Formats: sequence, structure tokens, C-alpha cells
Amino acid sequence: MFTGIIETLGTIIDLRHDQGNLHLTVASQISHELKVDQSVAHNGVCLTVVALADGLHTVTAIAETLNKTNLGELSVGDLVNLERCMQMNARLDGHIVQGHVDQTAVCTSFAELDGSWEYTFEYDPARGNVTVEKGSICVNGISLTVVNSQANSFSVAIIPYTFEHTNLQQVREGSTVNLEFDIIGKYVARLMQR
Repeated sequence: MFTGIIETLGTIIDLRHDQGNLHLTVASQISHELKVDQSVAHNGVCLTVVALADGLHTVTAIAETLNKTNLGELSVGDLVNLERCMQMNARLDGHIVQGHVDQTAVCTSFAELDGSWEYTFEYDPARGNVTVEKGSICVNGISLTVVNSQANSFSVAIIPYTFEHTNLQQVREGSTVNLEFDIIGKYVARLMQR
């Protein structure tokens, strides 16, 4: 379980394909603190550390993960948002995030406002996912508040700290991001379908 509060940015150092899998090697400020078999969210995707080197860690994404996330679009040098799993005795500063991406979305607009930024994302509503005004959404692993919720899109407003400390600084119109919808909202939507 995660909170959506990004600890640090990692840089993709190497990408290696192995059959249907993709091994991602990442350099970060926390890589030296990780352990093999530890869960770490990469752009909101819970992945297991499979190898460690000097200041680097490697994780593996299987075909299922690559099909449902933006990890397969990464290139060497790209930034990824990193968060280690939540400690049970810690504050839940964001919201409950499982690290299980529901689907991707495309950025349809990006605007720099007076001291903040606004992004609008469009997603496929046929998958049954919904957003609500002032509800939580996880975008590339970042816990954010929904504004301007529509049937197939929503916007988020970004403060300077979040812009500077996450890979949203690289997201522009046409960029693909990972979405994890609020777990409570998903259960309510499923109950309403019955």
C-alpha cells in the first residue's frame, strides 16, 4: 500500500527486454536503501526490486503491466516517480493507493497559471472508472485532487512543489500517464452496477 506522496525522482538508466518482460534499472537517491524483494511504486506501479547495484535498483514489469501502464513507453534518461510502501505507523498524507494502475490517460491540455499548473487528462470511461469533484486520483503515482470532473476527463491543479519534485514537469499535451482511481470510488461504482 502506498500514499501517493512521491519520495523522489528516479532516472531510467537501462531498459532490457526479456521475452514479454521489461527489466528497468533506475538510479535514485533511495536505491541504496532498498532491498531485493521490496515493493516500490514506479509512476504508481507497484514493482518488486529484483537486483541492486551501486546506487541502482532493477525491477521487472511483465506483459500485463506493460499493457495497462505507461512503463513500456519509457526511454533511457526518463524520470519516474518513486515511492516506497507505506509504513503502518506513519501518517497517511495522500490517500490509499494500491499501486495497481487501472488504466492510462492522455494529457489533453496543460496550462501554466499564475504560480501553479493545470493539467487535463482524458481516459476511456468504458472501463467503469469514475472521478468526482474534490475526490482523489492517482496520476503517475501522485495523490492529487480532482477538479472539473467529466464523464471521460478530469483536471488537476498542481502546486510548485509537486511540479518541481515529480515527473509532471515532463508531461505535456499528448503524454500518457498512469491512473489509479480512488479505491472507495471503485467499490461504490461496482455496487451501483449491480
